[in-house]
Amino acid sequence: MSKTSKTNSIQQQAPLLPTIDSPEDLRRLSVEQLPQVCAELRQFLINSLSVNPGHFASSMGAIELTVALHYVFNTPYDRIVWDVGHQAYGHKVLTGRRDLFSQNRKLGGLSGFPNPDESPYDTFAAGHASNSISAALGMAVASKLNGDAPRRNVVAVIGDASISGGLAFEGINNAANTPNNLLIVLNDNDMSIDRNVGSLNSYLAHITTSKTYNNLRYKAYRLLKKLHLISDNGRGSILRFNNSLKSLLTHQQNIFEGLNIRYFGPFDGHDLPKIIRVLNDIRDMEGPRILHLRTVKGKGYEPAEKDPSTWHAPGRFDAESGQRLEQPAKVNEPVKYQDVFGQTLLELAEKNKDIVAITAAMLSGTSTSVMQEVYPERVFDVGISEGHAVTFAGGLAKEGKQPFVAIYSSFLQRGYDHIIHDVALHRRRVTFCIDRAGLVGEDGPTHHGVFDLAYLRTIPNLTIASPRDERQLRHLLYTAQAKDCGPFAIRYPRGKGHLADWHCDMEELEIGRGEKLTDGNVLAVLTIGPVAHEAAKAIEKAAEEGIDAAHYDMRFLKPLDETILKEISERGLDIITVEDGTVNGGLGSAVAEWLEDNNIYNIKLQRLGIPDKFIPQGTPAQLAELCGIDADTIYRTIKAVADKNTASSK
Repeated sequence: MSKTSKTNSIQQQAPLLPTIDSPEDLRRLSVEQLPQVCAELRQFLINSLSVNPGHFASSMGAIELTVALHYVFNTPYDRIVWDVGHQAYGHKVLTGRRDLFSQNRKLGGLSGFPNPDESPYDTFAAGHASNSISAALGMAVASKLNGDAPRRNVVAVIGDASISGGLAFEGINNAANTPNNLLIVLNDNDMSIDRNVGSLNSYLAHITTSKTYNNLRYKAYRLLKKLHLISDNGRGSILRFNNSLKSLLTHQQNIFEGLNIRYFGPFDGHDLPKIIRVLNDIRDMEGPRILHLRTVKGKGYEPAEKDPSTWHAPGRFDAESGQRLEQPAKVNEPVKYQDVFGQTLLELAEKNKDIVAITAAMLSGTSTSVMQEVYPERVFDVGISEGHAVTFAGGLAKEGKQPFVAIYSSFLQRGYDHIIHDVALHRRRVTFCIDRAGLVGEDGPTHHGVFDLAYLRTIPNLTIASPRDERQLRHLLYTAQAKDCGPFAIRYPRGKGHLADWHCDMEELEIGRGEKLTDGNVLAVLTIGPVAHEAAKAIEKAAEEGIDAAHYDMRFLKPLDETILKEISERGLDIITVEDGTVNGGLGSAVAEWLEDNNIYNIKLQRLGIPDKFIPQGTPAQLAELCGIDADTIYRTIKAVADKNTASSK
């Protein structure tokens, strides 16, 4: 994209961004200089993210808001709590991490999301949506209880997609009836990753609170307060009077004002002087309030403004032209697991009219969009509401439908109680299609899907499986819709699979049966999921040295294949388990429990998996090596176990 003349003229001035190492430096500038800071900050992000990809469009749309917040508030003493964190790149650059930003989302570098361990300006972890209001309210109440002086302001910045989450509503409800001075900034760009859905989005898109009335009330408030004719004392009665007057004049009730939370807006979120003026006016008010800003996702970069969904995380691109630099697909190259899921689900839905699909704001991310294109009436995007998605599926299943719920592993954590109470308890026939399971790479610890095997294994009535390749995924999906065995969970990873020729006739699998991939008489390697391919490499390398290891793909974590375990125990083979999930509570733990329950003590067990700590960002290959589930580490473990057995037998 060619630069506008306005941008050129700004960039011809002495650059300001290199002089800003903290918000304190920003606050030394005049308001008239801040548009130049915004322009330079946008160009910095364009140049940086074009070569080191990350979340692009959200941060571009929040530039003016970011600058205004750090200009008006005394951060980090005043707290800014970002929701999700996709919009916080500008915040990172302005808070002393400009020169480190080239290492964003890299192993040993910056986290792609706000991280309190990284900076005092990152007040709360922000990887999952809808937590900012609750967290910020806790900070605001604590500040009051602590008697902080001067007053500590707390600001929650939340998007229009995130505010639809149940936790956000719980936080707003609590804020309305708890003494606090919380400011909630609603960054409304009418987008999540895919286009926003639901009645709340429609409400936000049309809410005006009568623009004429709103401006009049705002100006009157400023004048009366300046003349000391009103104060924040007795604000409840004033607010109720204002709400009643507005409802009478406009024939509409503002949902926030209905909760007795002061509402300001909507304002243009790119009108920097106006945002600063409004923030200064409402900064020291008593009580909770909401500032509603309308912004444009991808603002300042034409390709992103035109296609914000694609430019949410576009990968590498040419900064000047806006051309995305995607690698062309190679002939006979494996496709993504999510695409295999999407195509397979459509095939099943064509033959089974009871199949419906549900996702939580991830139509394209989970490839449920494939089925939506053909059967839109049978695909439901419920927005960022994972708990609702699960219970909604339970209701559909109660009436004879077969819901396939496609949700990322780390996000499904928020639906845990619903899985237990609304699906598993009554054996509802719901299939959980758990995308992004295992180590996901650059998104880091808030997004790694490493806990699902452990947190699901304790739930009664639930079948849990993970395919080692794309064909196995097809077989498991087919099995889930063919067999009425209650709730069924199928986990699969992010990214490409291993088979170019993945399409096959689908087969019904026996529940709870694994498969022996190679035989051996020295030890047994048990895997679940695609990590089987790393284990296969290690076993092949060990075989070259005369170490004959058997390899079993367990395929099902629950029920566990006891036939395989009995075979191994009868042969007296030591066991190595390998899983792309936490080592606590997953496959290795299940095998250990089985050995203990069956009084088998002559077999040694070595468990490989994600260690008991949160794993940082990095490439999947780097993180697999870091966690010890790569081929080389598995090989060394095989060799160590074999050498120990050889030594003890002498």
